[in-house]
Amino acid sequence: MVKRFLPVLILLGCSLGPVTPALVRAQANQGFTFTFGDGPTGRQQLQYHLDNGTPGFMGDRYWLRLGQQKVAINRINITYPDYYTGIIDPKGIEVRIGGNRGNSFFQFRRDLGQKIPLAEVSVDRDNRVIDIVPAEVIPAGTPVQVILNNVRNPNNGGMYYFNARIGSPGDIPLMRYVGTWILSIANN
Repeated sequence: MVKRFLPVLILLGCSLGPVTPALVRAQANQGFTFTFGDGPTGRQQLQYHLDNGTPGFMGDRYWLRLGQQKVAINRINITYPDYYTGIIDPKGIEVRIGGNRGNSFFQFRRDLGQKIPLAEVSVDRDNRVIDIVPAEVIPAGTPVQVILNNVRNPNNGGMYYFNARIGSPGDIPLMRYVGTWILSIANN
C-alpha cells in the first residue's frame, strides 16, 4: 500500500517545494534611535525613508521629511558629514509639498504630494552642502519633503547625520535649524 502512494507523495512534495517562503533581508530604515552625548534630541530628529539602504547601492532614493514648519520657506539647506562618501546627483533632487502617508501600516492610498518647481539646486561636495531654492515660497504649515533620487550610497555602512536648515522670506537672510535626519545605512 505504501509503495502504491509513494510516487504520489514524492510528486506532491516536489510541487510544494517552490511555495516555501524565501528569506528576505530587512531594510535599513528609521526605527528606534538612541543618541548619546551631543546628538539631536527626540524633537530634533526628522523622519526619513530609504528605498534600499545598502552600502554601495547605485540608484537609491532618500525621502527626507521636513514636516510642517511654522514659517514660510524660500530656501532649504542640507549639510552632511565629511565621512559620508556617497554621491548625490543634483539633477535627481526634488521637493514635494502636501500629501499624506495614508495608513502607516499598509500604506494604502498613499499620496506623495505635489512636486514643485525649483529655481536652483546645487550640491557642494567640498563643503558637503545641498542647497535648494524653490521657484515660489512654500507657505507656512505645508508638509514638505525632500527627495534625493539617483544617490549612490557610501561603500561602508554607518550612521550619517544630515542636518536641515530653512530660510524664510524677509529682510534678514538667516538660516534656521529645523532638525536632523539620522540616516542608517546597514552593512548587511
